Amino acid sequence: MPIWAIILIVVVVVLIVAIIGLYNNLVKLRNMVDNAWAQIDVQLQRRLDLIPNVVETVKGYAAHESGTLEAVTAARSAVASAGTPGDKMAADNMLTGALKSLFAVAEAYPDLKANANFQQLQAELSGTEDKISYMRQSYNDTVMKYNTAIQTFPAVLIAGAMGFKERESFDAVAGAEAAPKVQF
Repeated sequence: MPIWAIILIVVVVVLIVAIIGLYNNLVKLRNMVDNAWAQIDVQLQRRLDLIPNVVETVKGYAAHESGTLEAVTAARSAVASAGTPGDKMAADNMLTGALKSLFAVAEAYPDLKANANFQQLQAELSGTEDKISYMRQSYNDTVMKYNTAIQTFPAVLIAGAMGFKERESFDAVAGAEAAPKVQF
């Protein structure tokens, strides 16, 4: 067998191994993004499960705050019914704002703030919010790694052809940096 044939076979084998390695890495990164999203979804569901208890507790003390309670309930329903990750991200941002308003309302009711049930629910919800925040950061980091991997050479040559598409990160909504305005 001529030397050029052996060199050609070695080059082809090296290219095949490199493509397999690139593909496997992209699959691993895509699965990490999906897992990171699933972790966010778990925490969002936990929050959705806690919200009705918080709303019912607040209702007993703040009956005339129905607008805030309805906004929280509507935002919760929007998150629960969101189909795509993008829709869920937008609905989640709306829910976060509604919850800020709810807790601002609760500040005006000393008896409610002193209620042990409310304090426990608020602590659980606060802990869940912290977990959601951490999971969002982790998700965004994972999405950045994945998007970078599919956009850099040489993976960019095979990523599109093999169905790897760019993923969307969690972004803060406009106005998220400001506290909600509550009037009595």
